[in-house]
Amino acid sequence: MPLTGHCLCKAVTYKVDVDQPLITAYDHCDDCQRQSGSTYSLVAVVPKEKLQINGPVKRWAGQGTSGKAVHRVFCSECGSPIAHDPEAAPEIIAIKAGTLDTEIKKTLKPDTEIWTVSKLPFCQEHLEKPFDHMPQ
Repeated sequence: MPLTGHCLCKAVTYKVDVDQPLITAYDHCDDCQRQSGSTYSLVAVVPKEKLQINGPVKRWAGQGTSGKAVHRVFCSECGSPIAHDPEAAPEIIAIKAGTLDTEIKKTLKPDTEIWTVSKLPFCQEHLEKPFDHMPQ
């Protein structure tokens, strides 16, 4: 069963032709905190070639710690973040898990915690083996 989702206004929909994400991570990086307006962003990392996005999206690129761009994909109508697309890892894209269809996101089991170097001090530990930055 593919992973499907949409933005808040439903102008943007997407489908990922996989049964499960490669990883599901609590992403504590400062950029994800700012984009989500929260303490972290839950992301479902999937093969980029398996993702199909439909609808009006905009992209904004910031510089990642690799020195390469990280493209933020969001709905141009309601502003909902859909994904971030790092040039440093061109084979993957990180879907913002909160945009997955409700029944799909209820089944997610986060297995990774990344960018804990930026984790806010009042956040509780989610997993036993977090990564200071990205897993190698």
